[in-house]
Amino acid sequence: MYPILRLIYQFFRHRNDPDLGPLDTHVSHHICWPWDLDLWLELNNGRTLTLYDMGRLPLAKRVGLIPALKKHRWGLTMAGATVRYRRRVRMFDRIEMRSRAVCWDDKFLYLEQSMRVKGEATSHILYRSAITSKTGIVPPSQVMSALSLETEPPQIPDWVKAWTEAESMRPWPPL
Repeated sequence: MYPILRLIYQFFRHRNDPDLGPLDTHVSHHICWPWDLDLWLELNNGRTLTLYDMGRLPLAKRVGLIPALKKHRWGLTMAGATVRYRRRVRMFDRIEMRSRAVCWDDKFLYLEQSMRVKGEATSHILYRSAITSKTGIVPPSQVMSALSLETEPPQIPDWVKAWTEAESMRPWPPL
């Protein structure tokens, strides 16, 4: 079941936080509860992705994206992700999550998030996200205009570029 109460809490917790710029970092805190665990008593990989929502959606609110989505009747979708898991997260661990946009191109926004326990990175994810309308993908330049941010897209880091190039070689449709 989707942890809607946790998401509501995150929006409530960060309701008075200052607005963020398009590349600023949102920091949130979470707890690994017993129902987040897998058979090996560590944070389940699927629940990890769900917990990343708990940081990404308040980030969207703080940069002004959620009001723009509502105003223009746009949607927000994930078009790809790559995750690196490095350390276990155990029951009752307190997690610091960092969420930010890295860059954007003509179609997609690239977001990164990390989890830390006791200051040590446990996982990191890179998302390719798209804003959508009835007619298809909304160009990030149009989204930035809707946010009243007339800014040039930041340079795409090599590691993001390498991932997008690798993804373009991936066969579609899959087996």
